[in-house]
Amino acid sequence: MNPSSSGPARWEKLGCRALASTRILDLHSVQFRHPARDTAREFVVIDAPDWVNVVALTADRHLVLVRQFRYGTNEFSLEIPGGVIERGEDPAVAGVRELREETGFAGPAARVLGVVQPNPAIQSNRCHLVLVEDARPAGATAWDHDEEIEVSTAPVEDVFAWARDGRITHSLVLNALWLFEPIWA
Repeated sequence: MNPSSSGPARWEKLGCRALASTRILDLHSVQFRHPARDTAREFVVIDAPDWVNVVALTADRHLVLVRQFRYGTNEFSLEIPGGVIERGEDPAVAGVRELREETGFAGPAARVLGVVQPNPAIQSNRCHLVLVEDARPAGATAWDHDEEIEVSTAPVEDVFAWARDGRITHSLVLNALWLFEPIWA
C-alpha cells in the first residue's frame, strides 16, 4: 500500500431489498455509494446464518471425519462435522451439538479456535471453528432429512496429508485444520 494513501474509502450503504428467501439463505440487492466518486451501485449479498465446523480429536489422536454428497459440486466431500448455528446459540455449544448429531461423538469440552468469513465479497455470515478434545462415541446420530453421512476417524497426520494433497478441498475445513495445526504440533 502506498504510505501516502489513506486507503480505500468506505462505501455508504443506501438501502437493501430482498430478492429471494430460502430455508438456508436470503438473497439481497444492496445499494452502496462511493463517497468520493459519487457513484451508486447495486451488489448482491447472501445473508445466511453463522456456521460452525468442528475439529474433534479423539483420545487416540484421531480426527472425526464425515464424508457426504454435496449438491453444489455434485461430488462427495471429505470434511469435519459442521452445520448451522441456531439463532442466539453459543458457537461452542453449536459445535458440540453438530458433532453429536452428525457423528454420534461427543467430548467433555469445546472451545472456539477462530472465526472466518466464508466469502466477505458476497456473504454476510461467519464460520466459527471449534475444537472438541477427547471426543468419543456417545450415542446415535440425528441427521437432517437430507443428510446421509459416512463417519470415520483417521490419524491427525493423515488428515493433514490429505489436506495438503487435495483429498480434502472444503475451504472451511482447511481453515479449521490450519488453526488446529499449531496446537497439534
